[in-house]
Amino acid sequence: MIKPLRKAVFPVGGLGTRFLPATKAMPKEMLPLVDRPLIQYAVEEAMEAGIEQMIFVTGRGKHAIEDHFDIAFELEATMNERGKSLEVLDATRLKPGAIAYVRQQEPMGLGHAVWCARDIVGDEPFAVLLADDFMLGRPGCLKQMVEAYNKVGGNLLCAEVVPDDQTHRYGIITPGAQDGALARVNGLVEKPKPGTAPSNLSVIGRYILQPEVMRVLEGQEAGAGGEIQLTDAMARMIGDQPFHGVTFQGTRFDCGDKAGFIQANVAVALEREEIAPAVRSFLATIR
Repeated sequence: MIKPLRKAVFPVGGLGTRFLPATKAMPKEMLPLVDRPLIQYAVEEAMEAGIEQMIFVTGRGKHAIEDHFDIAFELEATMNERGKSLEVLDATRLKPGAIAYVRQQEPMGLGHAVWCARDIVGDEPFAVLLADDFMLGRPGCLKQMVEAYNKVGGNLLCAEVVPDDQTHRYGIITPGAQDGALARVNGLVEKPKPGTAPSNLSVIGRYILQPEVMRVLEGQEAGAGGEIQLTDAMARMIGDQPFHGVTFQGTRFDCGDKAGFIQANVAVALEREEIAPAVRSFLATIR
């Protein structure tokens, strides 16, 4: 029996050093694409996929994320007095109990961040969403993955084909039998040395995992970069549980990279009817 997916973990404890000084006082997950922060897009993607509880793994200096998904009494009272609609804030106001926060005291890697949420996840499957990876597509990336999960169960990774000269930047899949966008995962390696990657099918920032991964992470030693890697924990589970990769039908933007962040802003702007003509006209003037 395939257990329903109700919970999602958002690791948001990173320092965001690549965007300094902007991230000196503001979490990188609060950087906006047009008019919404990155983390809101990720939460809306999770809600579209049927997620009921959002679990944020935070660090020091991340209070803005908590405030963003809280009720802003002064702002809302002022808007009401001025006759302004509060509809624009709807996606930032989740039901009581729909969000939980846990602190990652030290930046020890993605695997460690996920492990910090173990008591809230409990004995249920869960999703992991990295807000840095902005996924533009319809339906959303996680919903595409949930549709596959409801067919095959087990663990699913979001996959993307990357150029051969970039495989050293990602977790890389050793693929098995393929069925359309779905591929069996026979192996995983985190950031292989140039020229040693088993394929150019990379793991990107969306996962559906079974709770047993938490027990693997609990005793796991540091891997690539001296950090506890989620990829290493998943690799140890291959063979014990079903593992598949789902190639996202859409466009991914690496918003942990400055160029990727700007590209994502342009892409989002061109999808907004109220500003797309002005943005398109401006882009036509750039040489």
